[in-house]
Amino acid sequence: MTSPGRLRRLSGTAMATAVAVLVSACGGGGSGSDPTPGAAATATTTSPTTSAATSGTTATGTAATESGATGTMTGVVITVSDSEFGPMLFDGRGQAIYLFDEETTAQPACYGDCAAAWPPVLTEGSPQAMGNTRGDLLGTTVRDDGSLQVTYGGHPLYFYADEDPGQVLCHDVEGFGGTWLVVTPEGEAAPA
Repeated sequence: MTSPGRLRRLSGTAMATAVAVLVSACGGGGSGSDPTPGAAATATTTSPTTSAATSGTTATGTAATESGATGTMTGVVITVSDSEFGPMLFDGRGQAIYLFDEETTAQPACYGDCAAAWPPVLTEGSPQAMGNTRGDLLGTTVRDDGSLQVTYGGHPLYFYADEDPGQVLCHDVEGFGGTWLVVTPEGEAAPA
């Protein structure tokens, strides 16, 4: 029979392991900082609303279909859905979207290892607002390689590389010298 004290030690070990997995799951690094989840960083699964109009979006966040009328590429779809952090931005596939608080202008600073862990939301045409997304806050900025990164409220937007659509794993997480936060429909970081 196992003693209550041993069970508590086992539970503590299991909890420490779970925290370590979550911390490593959010891809921090660079600038000598270790990723440490904030109080609100928990794994959640949401069901963002999507429509047939979003079906042309690829895994990198760029549109794969051309508009027959104009011959130009259709931009990535940005939509709003509920989460445990309140309404927040997702792409048309339901992938959670984040901002990096160290970026105080529309100019991206996340490259190299940072961009591998936190891929930019890219588009080949003007980004498209769906649902409660404010089209007046959508924009683009040119990255060093010439690709177009989507901005919202002046913030460059990112995905987390190890999340599946509908997951929100890395809100209020430290990494690469700053904090990663989900984005509200008003273009601000959700409260930590």
